[in-house]
Amino acid sequence: MHFSLGIDAGGTYTDAVIIRDSDGSVIESSKALTTYPDPLPGMKNAIDALSPEYLKDIKLVSVSTTLSTNTILESTGFPVGLIMVGDYVIPEKLPTDYWVTVSGGHNSDGEELKALGLDSVKDFALKVKDKVSAFAVSSYFSNRNPEHELAVKKAVKELTGHPVVCGHELSQDLGAYERAITAFLNAQLIPITHKFIQAIAEEFEIRGINANLLMLKCDGSVVGIEEALEKPIETIFSGPAASLVGASHLSGLDTCAMIDVGGTSTDVAMMENGLPQLSNSGAVVGGWQTRVKAIRMETSATGGDSHVWVKGDRIYIGPRRVTPLCRASVIYPGFREKLKRNKVAKGYLCESIQVTKFYVRTGFRPIELKAGEREIYGHIGKEPVSFGDLLIALKKRPSPSMLDSLIQKRLIQAIGFTPTDALHVLGEYTEWDVEAATIGASMIGRILKQSPEAFSTEVKRRVARNIAEDLIAYLIEGMPRNEIDRVLLGRNFTRFRVEIPVVLLGGPVKAYIEDLKNLINADIIVPEHAEVGNAVGALVGKGIKRVEILIKTKVISKSLEGEAGDIIDYEAHEKCTAEGIMQYETKNEFIVFSPSERKKFEIYSEAVEYAEKLGRQLVIDYMVNAGLQKENIKIDVSRRHLAPSGWADVPLETKLVFVGVGIPRTTTTA
Repeated sequence: MHFSLGIDAGGTYTDAVIIRDSDGSVIESSKALTTYPDPLPGMKNAIDALSPEYLKDIKLVSVSTTLSTNTILESTGFPVGLIMVGDYVIPEKLPTDYWVTVSGGHNSDGEELKALGLDSVKDFALKVKDKVSAFAVSSYFSNRNPEHELAVKKAVKELTGHPVVCGHELSQDLGAYERAITAFLNAQLIPITHKFIQAIAEEFEIRGINANLLMLKCDGSVVGIEEALEKPIETIFSGPAASLVGASHLSGLDTCAMIDVGGTSTDVAMMENGLPQLSNSGAVVGGWQTRVKAIRMETSATGGDSHVWVKGDRIYIGPRRVTPLCRASVIYPGFREKLKRNKVAKGYLCESIQVTKFYVRTGFRPIELKAGEREIYGHIGKEPVSFGDLLIALKKRPSPSMLDSLIQKRLIQAIGFTPTDALHVLGEYTEWDVEAATIGASMIGRILKQSPEAFSTEVKRRVARNIAEDLIAYLIEGMPRNEIDRVLLGRNFTRFRVEIPVVLLGGPVKAYIEDLKNLINADIIVPEHAEVGNAVGALVGKGIKRVEILIKTKVISKSLEGEAGDIIDYEAHEKCTAEGIMQYETKNEFIVFSPSERKKFEIYSEAVEYAEKLGRQLVIDYMVNAGLQKENIKIDVSRRHLAPSGWADVPLETKLVFVGVGIPRTTTTA
């Protein structure tokens, strides 16, 4: 009997799950704390907790990880040289100091606008080759004709030996600058991804696991390891995508909304007719707009480890993440007694200074600390210290902004009260130290004149409201948050009704069901194994390939008096008349733009026939190379026509979208 292994390295936990190939049943699962910045040790810990009896028969492994996302968010990618071909308007901000614009580019028909400035490309490549690890190139309308990008790639690889990423290889959407950013981000991830995948492969080899290795993409599909190495940018946000796919699989629903309550954040997404709902504009990561196809999602900084803090008589949840008191008490002996003794004057209270907040050093090495940061950092060690401890050591009030800065630089980690602690107090989740959580709730509750139970109940209610708000904001795009909140507060004798099932994932999500049902009218489901739904999703994701092919109609007008007119659009007749050319003839030309080539036809039906055949072949080739069986691939084709008012005969534009769906197979049959 054979099994498959799914692994998801989330923001807080790394989950692993074993599924039996014969019927798709979850056989065993495990959780381990995610290790940062290298997720591999956390993955090893999760695998170590699984039975060797099953591991020896693993034939398929699929992984989703925060590695790419974190690398971009923290700007820790490898240096990249960016080459932009064409008349780019450069924004104030570029993601690299090594960039150049050169002449070249094409128009929307794929015709060359200017000759490629290849000498400038070579000069730039030689100048920066020792300063960068890869290159990215984006050319104007390379999605209509990639010849300039390909010429740059060939020249730069020959000169430097570095990897070169082209914009058209990652996206066929319009937007040269966005394609440039996408190519740049992808290029800086390649060395990191190579190292990570190599380490995974070596780990499985050491364990004697001979399995087909896949990775989950941010559109909810899986990809073969070769593709993952070439296009690591497509694995950003693979965690939420894994959760969505897992929610659909565990619930057996092809159409549903998914809410994943993790330690760091809450993610909302939707599955429709078996396919994830995608963002129209592409993924935004680290403030950069990309052209990467990703699931459409709503994310908020409300998770099980969100910091719960008070100021005045108000309760705040997040956005910062902290180590829960209940967990800190297990990690650090004697912490519970330190917590009991902690005191803070009410006037000092802010996000960084709380009666339940402590600080501890991380393993990161400090670089270029300010004097104030260095002073505070010197008094924080490997055991938790409180505001009071720092006050005594410094003989003055520690600066909240300096504490914030040290957290942002990841030099210290905060400990504080969280929704996880609240659930411990209420007895709804008791994995860690209940007494430490109760002490914390009592200390904060005293400030608000509430019992530990009353305070924890209010925290739980607030979290449920935040979750409901995220769901409605996702389903009703553009609705202001304050209006959503006004309805959720229930002061208008009405509430929202959700017409599709809502699947909850996450460790203690069952605790929020009743509160959510009081806020929204919805069929809320917590499937079995909801606590490891993301790892299930990493494994059961389908192979999905989307290919778009555009057929564009051009009208060629020619004077019968021997004067050649321009290649123009459907105003051809009017233009000729305006230029005094009274006799002319016109004919249509049909240009097919695909990810692989640009081709012209004189007959529309021949262009469509060619596009149909090519689109299907591109889908099949991609999915077979990713390890899927040809007979298990289903391809759906949709067509959209653009025909302006007054336009006759054939459409002005025809877009064909091919979507291939298949189920990955293990390397051998069970």
